[in-house]
Amino acid sequence: MTVVYLSLGSNLGHRRLTIWRAIRLIESQIGTVVRRSSYHETKPWGFQSVHPFINAAVCVETTMTPRQLLEKTQQIERELGRKTKSSKGVYHDRPIDIDILLYGDRVVDEDDLKIPHPLMYEREFVMLPLQEILEH
Repeated sequence: MTVVYLSLGSNLGHRRLTIWRAIRLIESQIGTVVRRSSYHETKPWGFQSVHPFINAAVCVETTMTPRQLLEKTQQIERELGRKTKSSKGVYHDRPIDIDILLYGDRVVDEDDLKIPHPLMYEREFVMLPLQEILEH
């Protein structure tokens, strides 16, 4: 069993409901959600939009490998209405975004998977919910 930390964000549609649904799908398809943060409303980061985000973080115990976890989180995103992923620093509005922040003490450096998440320390919308669940 590995402890992983995920960041969740939504700025389209019923944001709180989408985050709640994502957490339920994580629980049923990835592993036990041990802790979850409160919801944080934040401005978009890296792009302009009139739609604010709801962000949260979860701590999950899983038996999945980092690659399986990435594939499953992307599947959950698609299930919740996400059609495209951000790439090359180009961001846009989205119904759901799930990022892998930490995977135990593992470091992964692949083209499409980097753990720890390389930008997490630059993003207050990631760090505030993460710190909330790390403190408990």
